[in-house]
Amino acid sequence: MSRYLLINLLTVLFPVILSFEKKISFYKKFKYLLFSILTVSPFYLVWDAVATSRGDWGFSPEYLIGIYIFGLPLEEVLFFVTVPYSCIFIYETVKLYIPERKLPFDKNYYYLAGAILIAVAGFFSSQYYTSTVMVFSAIFLFLAATFKPAILASRVYWISIGITFVPFLVVNYFLTAPPIVWYSPEAIWGARFITIPLEDFFYSFSMISFWFFFYLLYKRDI
Repeated sequence: MSRYLLINLLTVLFPVILSFEKKISFYKKFKYLLFSILTVSPFYLVWDAVATSRGDWGFSPEYLIGIYIFGLPLEEVLFFVTVPYSCIFIYETVKLYIPERKLPFDKNYYYLAGAILIAVAGFFSSQYYTSTVMVFSAIFLFLAATFKPAILASRVYWISIGITFVPFLVVNYFLTAPPIVWYSPEAIWGARFITIPLEDFFYSFSMISFWFFFYLLYKRDI
């Protein structure tokens, strides 16, 4: 078994086991999870494939089993299934144990944040990864603030996002330390938290937020 495949399996192991626990009964929500994955993950996979072909990042073959799909390692494709599974499981767990409460909301603050992200993307347009994650994060903020502001006013959403950054740090450390995933210096700022490029925090925020958004949309919870 490759190291990257092992990371995928460990990422999803406990959420899968606990999915059938009576209180959370996450298995009953699998269809909404599937719809969210099928809506969001293909966009990120296409971007991933394009960026890989450009040389903005790549994968060290010694940590892979050697099976590729559209130029991406099988493990990388599975990442876009195991990670949303685990993140949405975290959301449902938070929702079970922490009462929902509406937070103060002013869409203008989110529009401003989105505009700043777009400006940053433009300023760093020569750095493909940097500019793209800024644009994706801005799109989420604009989309949510305009059409489904309830998610941005949700305490459960923000707590869940915060909690997902804990496994994010662990998984990304093991991906970037060996490295299993490497980044071209021309595609990123170069600043890192331990071994993790700072752009990965925006990448994680946008991608997980979109998974949450469409999961809740299909459940009609927002």
